[in-house]
Amino acid sequence: MGPLIESTKLQRAIRMRASPDPSPWLPFESRRRSRDEKREAVLRTAVQLFLEQGYHRATLNEVAERLNITKPALYNYFRGKDDILFECWAMGQEQVDAFIAAIDASGGTGLVKLRKLIRAYAAVMATDFGASLVRFDVRDLSEKNGAVVRAGKRRIDRTFRHYISDGIADGSIKTCDAKLAAFAIAGSLNWIGHWYRNGGPLSPEAISEEFAIRLTEGLARKPAAARARQ
Repeated sequence: MGPLIESTKLQRAIRMRASPDPSPWLPFESRRRSRDEKREAVLRTAVQLFLEQGYHRATLNEVAERLNITKPALYNYFRGKDDILFECWAMGQEQVDAFIAAIDASGGTGLVKLRKLIRAYAAVMATDFGASLVRFDVRDLSEKNGAVVRAGKRRIDRTFRHYISDGIADGSIKTCDAKLAAFAIAGSLNWIGHWYRNGGPLSPEAISEEFAIRLTEGLARKPAAARARQ
């Protein structure tokens, strides 16, 4: 089956408006946007299958079936199954990197930044791409991609430690072991990616707000006036 037919099928799978003439002479930006949308459709379908069945049990044939295309068409966008797995991780990591940059730019005390980080991280963990950060085994990736994933995990850990250390320095957080506190907080948040189910009784927003309170109430230093009344 030719690539033109496969491309048309994938367009229908993501409900794009079909062009009467999918010509290679389409403007470059239009072609790039179309390819990006089809590529993301593959990732969204794949990550759902990987989470439902496990990475090793899910097959590319099943991914193709859900998209109503053939397996060879997937290789127009990805080199193989482990490449898809890595790109699912990358989609989640991009969200994390983006909100960390926004928190850094917004300023505030260490406690304020830590609570913002917890809220944002918890919300991402309740998404498919966010769950891919913690549900899959880095050993299933190539050596190169595995190194990238491990570096991403270290960046997240350093950010938690940095905000806690900032809070200790500015007086908004009690003196504590920043490394252990970061491990405890990140560990609690990462489990959201394992137990959260879409459509449950709590929304991602409610979960993220509750975690921001519960995971910092023991760390937050009370204002001087409150301490004086005790």
